[in-house]
Parts: sequence; structure tokens; C-alpha cells
Amino acid sequence: MEHTIVSDTRILVDLDRIAGNMRAVRDMAGPGVAVAAVVKADAYGHGAVAVAPTLMENGAAMLAVANLKEALALKEAYPQYPVFIMGLTPDRLLPLVVEHGIIQTVDSLHQAQVLSRLAQVQGRAAVIHIKYDTGFHRLGFPAGPESLEEIRKACSLPGIDAQGFFSHLALKDDASNEAQFSAFMEAADALEQMGCRFRFRHIADSISGVDDPQYRLDMIRTGALLYGLKGFHRGKLDIRQALTFRTRISHISQVRKGEGVSYDYVWTAPADTRVGTLPFGYADGYPRSLGCGKGMVVIRGKRVPIVGVLCMDQCMVDLTQVPEAQVGDEVIIYGDGSDGTLDIQEVSQLAGTNKNEIVARLTARPPRIYIHGDREEASL
Repeated sequence: MEHTIVSDTRILVDLDRIAGNMRAVRDMAGPGVAVAAVVKADAYGHGAVAVAPTLMENGAAMLAVANLKEALALKEAYPQYPVFIMGLTPDRLLPLVVEHGIIQTVDSLHQAQVLSRLAQVQGRAAVIHIKYDTGFHRLGFPAGPESLEEIRKACSLPGIDAQGFFSHLALKDDASNEAQFSAFMEAADALEQMGCRFRFRHIADSISGVDDPQYRLDMIRTGALLYGLKGFHRGKLDIRQALTFRTRISHISQVRKGEGVSYDYVWTAPADTRVGTLPFGYADGYPRSLGCGKGMVVIRGKRVPIVGVLCMDQCMVDLTQVPEAQVGDEVIIYGDGSDGTLDIQEVSQLAGTNKNEIVARLTARPPRIYIHGDREEASL
């Protein structure tokens, strides 16, 4: 260990599993299809700066983020890595985009013109991906001939390298996906006839990238897959969850029958009960909705329920199923599904949300410990 871990509550990230997942995605995509590794939201809670080299070394063509702040953190650590902002950047911050050589999403001729002027002043190309709205209605040039003409003008601006053209599927059903894809390809073909040729045309994310090979085009954008989180339905891909979330019992109380635990005494002991206190709470990113007997953790190989209202920094569990439990025992909050642990998918179902939210909401407070072979390195 290079650092002293000062918290019993910690998140372990297996870099070897991320490497294996990245290679599996790369192999699935096949030759001629690039993979943009999505590391937004701090790499879905795994730590973007820490996992980026593993992704790049195992086949990622670029790193994709949501905003400029995320992009700058990666560029500071790895100035040579291609970093693609999938969201928009305000005009006032676009000088930083060009200065740091960041790939920027554009969905207006105005922003392309701003980037063109900045590129000429700074003496370097502004690399852009043009987003086209095929029906998601979040970002993008609106569909139609007027937009195609504006995109043509954007592509021809001095200092602009229009590297990509992309859209996003709503993933409602096969029919709507096909309608969006057809609209996208119709626009892409029309733009090519108008002289706009893109190195990357992309519309597929993690789900459609696996389920719908016909949508892979020149590049796929994969996020959840890289961390072993499955969302696909028809396709197959051998990936493994990379993250586990652990802590230790910090205190044990003897609670008498009828006595309450935590705020408002929502839970009262049905009998004399040993109650363990665990040093994690919703400030660590655990869903507050999983208090009051809904959430579970694993201690000594057995599932035990969280009782009472979940606190910001601590929670309590009923130790009836593990009478031998002691202060200092390891607790598996999120496991990989082995040995009875709750994996991210099961936790998300208990919380009534999706797997991406469970990992993205993990805060910076629990230290990340990165496992590679026999080595462990802490990011405090």
C-alpha cells in the first residue's frame, strides 16, 4: 500500500476487470469500429483519472465526458489523451476547449463560428463532433434541411476539424430506434453529398452497441459496459463488475424489545436485539431510501437488514442472523453477486432506480482502492 487508508468505508476498483471489459468491448466492436470510453461522472463513480490509462491501453480510441470540468481534469493528468465533451460548453469557456485540444460537441452554427475564430487566433484546429437530434430532444441540430445547410457551413469554417457526426437513441423500442437510425443515416448521407465527410459517425451506446450491431457504424460510445454493468437484452458480452463497496462494524448496541433505533424510532426492536452501527450513510452515496429494512448488507456471509432511518454518515443493521458478529468485522455493502453479496443490479432494483445511478451517486468521501494484479493503490 502506498498510502495509509484512514477510513474503514472504502470502494475497491479492480483495474484488471476494467481492462478485461474494455478488451471485450473492443473485440465485440470489431475492426474499423472505434470505441469511445465514457468516463463521465468520475467514470461512473470508479475514478476517471485513475481508470483512464487502463481504458486507453486496452483499446479505447478516446475518453468521453459530459462537461468541460471533467475534460480538464483528464487533460491535466494526460494531455496526450483525446478527450471528447459530449455536452455543450458555454461560449465564454470555449477558449479553454481550443487551448487544451479538447474535442467539443457542437449543435449550432454560432458555436462553430466561435470555435473557428478561436482556432485561428490560437493557431490550432478546433476539433468538433456535430450532434444531430433524431428524436431524443435533448441536444442537437434540429432535424431538417435548414440544419443540414448550417452543418455544411460549420464544416467549411477555417480552423474547424469536423471529426464526427452523432446522435443518441431514446431506446424506447426497436421501431423507434430504427426510425432514429434511419433519420440519422439520411442526414449523414445528405451531408456527405454536400461535401461533409466525417471520420466518426456514431449513434450506439452501451445497450445498442451490444444488441444492435447494425448501429455500430464508425464508433460506439460505451460507459456502463466498461465497469461490468449490464444493460443489454439480446446480445451477449462477457463482462465483470469492477467495483465493490465495503466497510466494518464500528459499534454494537444491545437494544431491548420495544426500544427504537435512529431518527423518529421508525424501527423498534421486536425482541432483544444486537444492533450493529456501520460508518457509512447517504453522504457516501448510498440511497437513503434503502433504510428502514429495505436495504441489506452482508456480514460473515449472511445478509442482514438495515434498520431504522439511514443517517448521513452512519446506519444500523440487525445482527440477529450473525450472533457471532464483532466490532471490526468486514461488511460488504455492494459486492459482485458472489457469496451472497448484493451486486449493483440488485441494489438498483431495491432502490427503484437503475444501475448507473447507484454508482454515479457514490461520493468522493470513501477512498478508492485500485487493484491491479497483486498490487493495491489508494487514491485518498
